[in-house]
Amino acid sequence: MANNQSVRRHLDAFTRGQIIGKLEEGRSVTSVAAEFGITHSIVSRLWRQFQTTGTAIRGFSRGRPRGTTPANYRYIVLQARRNRWQTAGEIARHTTHVTGRPISRFTVARRLHGGGLFARRPVRCVPLTPAHRRRRSLWCREHRNWRDNEWGRVLFTDESRFSLSSDSHRILIWRERGSRNHPSNIIERDRYGGHGVLVWGTHHAW
Repeated sequence: MANNQSVRRHLDAFTRGQIIGKLEEGRSVTSVAAEFGITHSIVSRLWRQFQTTGTAIRGFSRGRPRGTTPANYRYIVLQARRNRWQTAGEIARHTTHVTGRPISRFTVARRLHGGGLFARRPVRCVPLTPAHRRRRSLWCREHRNWRDNEWGRVLFTDESRFSLSSDSHRILIWRERGSRNHPSNIIERDRYGGHGVLVWGTHHAW
């Protein structure tokens, strides 16, 4: 125990920053500990310290004070969870206005990463109206008793549109890892701007 505390005290600020950076990328505590040749408990304590205080620097450091308090940190994460479409800059401006403490978008991004939120492009899908859903349900009920010889005369087709213009309306959302297909992280879109190519694909039942 005493040896672990001694090692942790002697980790310089750069090494501590490297460790926190790798954990923010999604690396496990075990793999980071093995890479730096230190124990699992040291890395785990550094990570808890960072998540609680927003810094992995030792408490007696006389460096520049943190721009956010633990309460500010929780507020930033809460804002992103309430509105995942906000940019880091928008959250920074809002938090600065509410708390009266200047904060940069880079600090906001670091705090959100520490809270398990990362900026990702949302999944896009074609919206289905209630009429679409009713017709699809009716079609399934009408064909549920079809036999192999009946399906053998069916040709299934699909289409995909590829845009030839750049996406100038790039949208990012704050989401947790593994939540890509959660309904709150999906954006419905059925219109595409600019020129594009429409590709048809077919598949015969037999």
